[in-house]
Amino acid sequence: MSLALVLVALALLLPWAAAPAAHRLAALLPPREASFTLAGAAVLLAGSTVAALAGLFHVPFLAGLEQVPLSRVLARWPAVAPVSCAAGTLLLVQAVRLTLRRRKHRALLARTWDLVGDATGEGDLLVVAVREPEAFALPAHRGRPGRVVVSAAMLGALEPTERAVLLAHERAHLRGRHHLLATTADLAAAVHPALGRLRADLDYHLERWADERAAHAVADRRTAATAIARAALAGSSSARPAPGPLLSVNSGPVPQRVRALLGPEPARPTGRRAGAALALLTAVATAALLGVALAYGLHEYVEHAARALR
Repeated sequence: MSLALVLVALALLLPWAAAPAAHRLAALLPPREASFTLAGAAVLLAGSTVAALAGLFHVPFLAGLEQVPLSRVLARWPAVAPVSCAAGTLLLVQAVRLTLRRRKHRALLARTWDLVGDATGEGDLLVVAVREPEAFALPAHRGRPGRVVVSAAMLGALEPTERAVLLAHERAHLRGRHHLLATTADLAAAVHPALGRLRADLDYHLERWADERAAHAVADRRTAATAIARAALAGSSSARPAPGPLLSVNSGPVPQRVRALLGPEPARPTGRRAGAALALLTAVATAALLGVALAYGLHEYVEHAARALR
């Protein structure tokens, strides 16, 4: 039983080690690649955690499948019952957190769509008559296609070229289906607390991805930087963290985003940066796959131990 506990402990601890490596790797990659890397790492690490706990929870049942009486299992491993119950409790907590987080996302989308019901629309743009400067990408919901939602106050705070940047930024969120990546990482963070850092990192890189698309749309990085800064400043009074599926121009650390737009267009790393990125990618992938391997090894170990008791 001690080996089983070691395997589960390693699987639960791996996300704490992998999250900083994923953070550093994303900083070396262009925004698009960084976003997919962070979302993928979050899913794999969360999945390995759930698999390890599920394996530990099923120890008594796996022994039963090998036709070993539970009394013999308890006589050999007295701690199997409380440990299995603890694993089951953690799985229940994760399931509840996931369910509540998912319901929160759906309720947020439904409530937001209701609030913009009286907005004036033109194409994929909805303009709401509110005093606060607002701009965000509203994903599709219940058969209604995604829309860019902008308040009249935000449009009034920007020059025409800056408005074009703002709209291109939010449209990039919709066309890239960034809300799916954000929602996936947010649900993964509900499984393991270490993955909350990846969710915050992903917010930043999704905004950088949209910033770069907006800069490309107007063919002027300085104008894009100015527009992002002015839009964020105008909406600072109503700024809030991106709650799951909603992505706003105010999200993420705006000064870093503006500074990146004032620099050259991001490119894939070369030379030493490429070597560092490859090393970090290997570390993150190894950690994620090791978690899955540990969960599989736990099942194999339990089955082998059960057969030994027959």
